[in-house]
Amino acid sequence: MDKAQVVASVAGDLNATEEALDQAIARATSLVQSMIGSRTALGLSAVVGADAQGKALEAIASLGAAREALVACHSELAKDHRRLGYGVYAGAGNDKYPEGQRPTAEHRLRAV
Repeated sequence: MDKAQVVASVAGDLNATEEALDQAIARATSLVQSMIGSRTALGLSAVVGADAQGKALEAIASLGAAREALVACHSELAKDHRRLGYGVYAGAGNDKYPEGQRPTAEHRLRAV
C-alpha cells in the first residue's frame, strides 16, 4: 500500500465516522421528537416520561461533544498531513454526486 492509499484510507474512515456520528445525532433528536409527539398525542402530562426524555437529551449532548472532538481530530489530522509534506487535500462535496454514486475514499481526495 503506497502513501496515497494509506492517506485515502484514513480519510475514508474519518469521513465514515463523521457521517455515522451525524446520523446518530439525527436519530437521537428524532427519538426526542417522537417522545414529545407521542406524549402529546396520548394527552399525557409533561411530567410523564420527563426522566427518559432528559436521559435522551443527555445522550444528544454527549454526541455533540463527540462531534466537536471528531472535528478537532479532523483538524489535527489535516495539520499532520501538511506537516508530513503530503500537500493539501480537499474532499469532494457531498452534493456533487447522486445518491449511491459517491466515489470511494481513494477517489474523494484530490490535490489542490
